[in-house]
Amino acid sequence: MDHAELIQEPDGPLSGDTPALRLFALLELIAASDHQVSLPALVAETGLPKPTLHRMLQQLESAGLLLREPGGRSYTTGARLHRLAERLLLNDSRNGGRHVILRHLVDELGESCNITTLSRGEVVYLDRVETPEPLRFYLRPGSRVPVHCTATGKLFLAQMSAQQRHKLIGHAPLKRYTDTTITDLDALEVEFERISAQGYAVDDEEYLPGLVCVAVTVPRADGSPPVLAVAVQAPVMRLSLDDVTTTLPALRSAAEAIGRHGEEQP
Repeated sequence: MDHAELIQEPDGPLSGDTPALRLFALLELIAASDHQVSLPALVAETGLPKPTLHRMLQQLESAGLLLREPGGRSYTTGARLHRLAERLLLNDSRNGGRHVILRHLVDELGESCNITTLSRGEVVYLDRVETPEPLRFYLRPGSRVPVHCTATGKLFLAQMSAQQRHKLIGHAPLKRYTDTTITDLDALEVEFERISAQGYAVDDEEYLPGLVCVAVTVPRADGSPPVLAVAVQAPVMRLSLDDVTTTLPALRSAAEAIGRHGEEQP
């Protein structure tokens, strides 16, 4: 029996009718992990021969879909796969029900609102609806902003383990964008504890002077960590820190609606 036959086990984690589908199943398996995955670990999880898995990993790596970490002992998702995921999320947000939900949120709050995700260590705007107010901060879908000084970025960091956070932001000095940007890691840990306790995050002019932002995560039906956030942004003259909690009922209602929309997709 050759290796191609071995990976046709119908009930296995890499089941599929074609070699391409089995490669896709391997991508799914690696993408679902919150840490780098080694070849021995994949052998143990899938039960497939080491040479078979090694060949599959090489194919995915050469296509830019996987990245082999320094030392060659573990793998993580590659840049090409990240770009694919971002484009899928962008198109789903622009063309689907999420955009309608976002428009209703802007109508309710009267300020610009966005849907974001975390990708390659940055916050990516998947969709955004601008306020009709003449004074506004314009950021288009596809824009990338830092994680340590934005409401959604801090929200995503707060749900990670300390080890994951250190890997993401602990190896280089954090850029100071404004006078209120938090660049001290210990101070940020205190901020993350506060965010975890209160269930929302605030950007107090930490990224752009004069801009205040409030963000909440989009819940998932299976209870897994959220991958999307919804936020409102406004000039500080229209949304002070004393007023940020007034936006939470509308934000959380929109986040729940966006979560339900995602679960309803085929």
